Amino acid sequence: MKFTYKKLVLAMTAVAAVGLAGGAHAEYPEEDITYIIPFDPGGESDVTARFQEPILEEELGVSVNVTHRPGGGGAVAWSEFQNSAEPDGYEIIGVNIPHIIGQPIQRNNAGYETDNWRIVTFFHSTPNALIVHNDSPYDTLEDLVEDAKENPEAITLGGSGTYSANHLDMLRFEKEAGIDLTYIPFSGTGPLKGALEGGHVAGIFNYTMLGTEMADSVKVLAVASEERVKALPDAPTFKEQGYDIVGGAYRGVAVPKGTPDEVVETLEAAFAEANRQIAEKQEPLGFVMEDITGDEIDEVIGMLRDAYGPILEDAE
Repeated sequence: MKFTYKKLVLAMTAVAAVGLAGGAHAEYPEEDITYIIPFDPGGESDVTARFQEPILEEELGVSVNVTHRPGGGGAVAWSEFQNSAEPDGYEIIGVNIPHIIGQPIQRNNAGYETDNWRIVTFFHSTPNALIVHNDSPYDTLEDLVEDAKENPEAITLGGSGTYSANHLDMLRFEKEAGIDLTYIPFSGTGPLKGALEGGHVAGIFNYTMLGTEMADSVKVLAVASEERVKALPDAPTFKEQGYDIVGGAYRGVAVPKGTPDEVVETLEAAFAEANRQIAEKQEPLGFVMEDITGDEIDEVIGMLRDAYGPILEDAE
């Protein structure tokens, strides 16, 4: 599932074959493309889209306009997209798992369905991290756990969205540690920095990118990865500290159901090339580059449904 040059070559070959074959969609794209980010500016989805934008424009030969439609942890934009976007490839949207798995399970009125679009690719992932300010009394994860046991629900942790990767892995941590915390949902990663710096939350359960961005002013108590992240070599994993928690977010892009295969293949190739070019910029920030397409998308969604399903059922 990792990014490989072989996948890039195969994707580019497929697009070339479509062009030679001709047909109604052979000249896609002929118009500008709107790339919707369903979160506030400043978060991982936005930062990645800004890296991708000039490369996508070069590969596709048209303007790619990044626009933000935050709200409901992504649900507002996803609902609008599934109900109104045309299947022509001129409107694409960022998608995140487990957001798109958890929200429809937890909300009867989520406004969208996990499988009611066509996901083009998941291009990277970011592990979760538990982060506190340098002024925090917690120097280790165990410090926080001990305080939480003495003061149930007193410790507030901010995160991006409800039943997002942040929220779900915090719930897993509560269960593993036998503690009760209070989760505060924000509309995206962007506002979390100010909340932590302003002392509005005791800590944040967010992604490794924020830990690297705020490295001079925070302590990363734990990272939800199998191994330590290259960008945060001094931050221990949850597993190192006795908690079997590995998780985070996968980010990608989707088009409406019914979008022609040749359009999807063109976008696939463009995003693969963008990944190749931005890897050296993103990996030091805490991102793990991915190239998940085709049947692998269903496999990843199925795997995460199995991992988070019991938590979501308990939370209902």
